[in-house]
Amino acid sequence: MLKLASVTRRFPTSTIAVARRVGVSIVWSRDYSKIYPSAAKAVEDIPSGSTILFGGFGLCGIPEDLIGAVANRPQINNLTAVSNNAGIDGVGLGKLLNTRQIKRMVSSYVGENKEFARQYLCGELEVELIPQGTLAEKIRAGGAGIPAFYTATGFGTAIQHGGTPIKHTSDGATEIAAAPREVRTFNGRDYVMETSITGDYALIKAWKADELGNLMFKASANNFNAPMATAGKITIVEAEEIVPVGEISPSEIHIPGIHVHRIVKGSAYEKRVEKMTVRHEDESHADLPPAMQKRIKIIRRAAREFKDGMYANLGIGMPMLASNYIEPGTTVHLQSENGILGLGPFPLQSQVDPDLINAGKETVTILPGGSFFSSDTSFAMVRSSRLDLTILGGMEVSQTGDLANWIIPGKMVKGMGGAMDLVSAANTKVVVTMDHNDKSGHPKILEKCTLPLTGVACVNRIITDKCVFDVVPGKGLLLRELAMGVSVEDVKASTGCSFDVAADVAETY
Repeated sequence: MLKLASVTRRFPTSTIAVARRVGVSIVWSRDYSKIYPSAAKAVEDIPSGSTILFGGFGLCGIPEDLIGAVANRPQINNLTAVSNNAGIDGVGLGKLLNTRQIKRMVSSYVGENKEFARQYLCGELEVELIPQGTLAEKIRAGGAGIPAFYTATGFGTAIQHGGTPIKHTSDGATEIAAAPREVRTFNGRDYVMETSITGDYALIKAWKADELGNLMFKASANNFNAPMATAGKITIVEAEEIVPVGEISPSEIHIPGIHVHRIVKGSAYEKRVEKMTVRHEDESHADLPPAMQKRIKIIRRAAREFKDGMYANLGIGMPMLASNYIEPGTTVHLQSENGILGLGPFPLQSQVDPDLINAGKETVTILPGGSFFSSDTSFAMVRSSRLDLTILGGMEVSQTGDLANWIIPGKMVKGMGGAMDLVSAANTKVVVTMDHNDKSGHPKILEKCTLPLTGVACVNRIITDKCVFDVVPGKGLLLRELAMGVSVEDVKASTGCSFDVAADVAETY
């Protein structure tokens, strides 16, 4: 039986009493409290071998104190940790990786944690990589009592076929491989089946909690915290502020208290920012290195894809910079998959808010009319093709529009993040921005991708430092535009597949 916390506050007589079930009868008690005196007390009964859902996105909205309390109890080990990210070295879940308390990570994107990558590649850590939107929906479904669902995300990739290493041997061979997914066809389109996720415990972070466990989240710190709060058998909340019942308006509650079992007040927060990104009033591109100037050329051309009134998602890295070149008078509503619609420019130093980051973990601002929401809501927008356009980077693109951009087996382990979800949206235009050739001069546009796929026949347009290709279904690549000073022969010499040339091809950027 769940051990009740000692009473820290007796609710006033006007407060509705809390019921707890004993057998088939209901006992009403006014002495029950969800508030625990410390994070250490709240986690002390977590047994080894538990599955724990950890809220947050990157380092934004992570339950710092609760993670620290688990790290301080090394006897809590052999854990399965479900979290979109793995923190960074020594911070967030990086603490539990350093103390070897995690046996398996179930995540979407882990690119910032070198110790994570080392443990995985050396066979010390099991890793199950799941597309970010699928991960959010698996958790949401688990919290809603839905055992499984179908999604187009991952069809035709290693997600469907299985085989991706979950655990390596010490010499790099595959010891445990991901299982293939069941496939069904609905309305002429293929989907893979995904089973839901629940946790023995969910450790989440809230901005405000009242004494009944009603929760509010701040800005982009909502992210995975909201769905995870509903999917834990025991949900433990670390709140920045605990307020009396009634102080949070019912219309402002993001998660009702029925899902919350324990509450602790957070202590002094570090709220570390992974990628502090600020703008300066006098910024200039004149002094940028040549490699960056080449990328500026690509993203300036990519910005021409924006049309007035569009809803668009920009991938991390180079694609995100395209928002700086939106034509004056053109309104584009930028969506970030960690739960923001209406992204503004990078902040000035005085505007930095660690609770307001984009999907690349960079500090951002939000425009008037913008909104915040949870990660599962964000990907519902993506899957239902509410977005008109997504621009993202690529490692390889095939002549039929296959995309590879998430892993180099045995070498680079980042995870797919939200890319698989974004490119699987049926009616969203997908534009890939990338260098035409890799650092060794090898082509990145090929007859067939050599790396594991992100999506099959999903790319509509490719923009590189040399040219613009359109992918014509059933035919292949069509050369549409040339960069200044680049000829058709130059493109042929640096491209790893054949293509057609538009009659009106010209130098345009």
